[in-house]
Amino acid sequence: MDSFAGKLAVVTGGASGMGRELVRQLAEQGCSVATCDLSAEAVEKAAARALAGATAGARVTGHVCDVSDEAQVLRFRDELLSEHASDHVDVMCNNAGIGGGNSFITASREDWERTFAVDWWGVYYCTRAFLPLLIASGDGVLVNTSSLNGLWGSLGPGMPNNAYCTAKFAVRGFTEALIEDLRTNAPQVRVAVVMPGHVGTDIVANSFRARGLPDPEHMSDAQVDEVLPAGAKAKMIELGLLPEDATASDVGKFLARMSTDFRDKAPLTAAAAAAIILDGVRSGAWRILVGEDAKRVDAAVRAKPESAYDYAELFRA
Repeated sequence: MDSFAGKLAVVTGGASGMGRELVRQLAEQGCSVATCDLSAEAVEKAAARALAGATAGARVTGHVCDVSDEAQVLRFRDELLSEHASDHVDVMCNNAGIGGGNSFITASREDWERTFAVDWWGVYYCTRAFLPLLIASGDGVLVNTSSLNGLWGSLGPGMPNNAYCTAKFAVRGFTEALIEDLRTNAPQVRVAVVMPGHVGTDIVANSFRARGLPDPEHMSDAQVDEVLPAGAKAKMIELGLLPEDATASDVGKFLARMSTDFRDKAPLTAAAAAAIILDGVRSGAWRILVGEDAKRVDAAVRAKPESAYDYAELFRA
């Protein structure tokens, strides 16, 4: 796919972060885009912003959809085909994702399963819904977003990331297994797996909202405990990140600052990440690493797989 001009792309999670940038950059390149997200207001704003900068002829539509709900995915598919008057899709970007369920042991089952549902079942349901339309295009591309945490199941010492890592490993394995499946049974479609490292997005804040939680500053004591269990809170106090007598308000302010810092102090912007992804798709790559941290972890784990969770040894020069 040398050019996106005149094509129709679908982007999930398009209201913010990498998704919003994928929508914007595709539209700039003459590609019509249908995007979805949980928030009607946010996705409509993202679609309007992309349309304002779109190349003449490109259409951009925003839709409300929770990708973890198959009925909503099918409704989204039918809506976009009607609005774009199309019987096929050329590019499908499974980008939607949230964090949460950090520990299988201490996190609530509801939290763990909500994260897994969005990050894995969302990819599965959307692929089920849109693969026939990619086949119908005659030259379709399926782009599934895994993560650095689809290569390495941790965030480092004392920072488990269980539900997210589990889902992202599943996305990576599913995508790699599709390479031969498509080659054998649907050669008119190719697939790529995207593995971003730390990219400046609002995933932290969006993850709270996707789990039905308010912004950190407005969380109750019980909600704060759900987000930051006692063990994690004690660790934060030990590291000097929270005062000894930290209140729910203190923790809320810390979480709000963490969310902002994750977005604003990242080594790679969402715009830069989206450009890397689209360049990779155009080049025909099936494996797209985004960011120097992703490349570093990938190289380290491949070189010393048995030391993947012996952190000092893994990153020893």
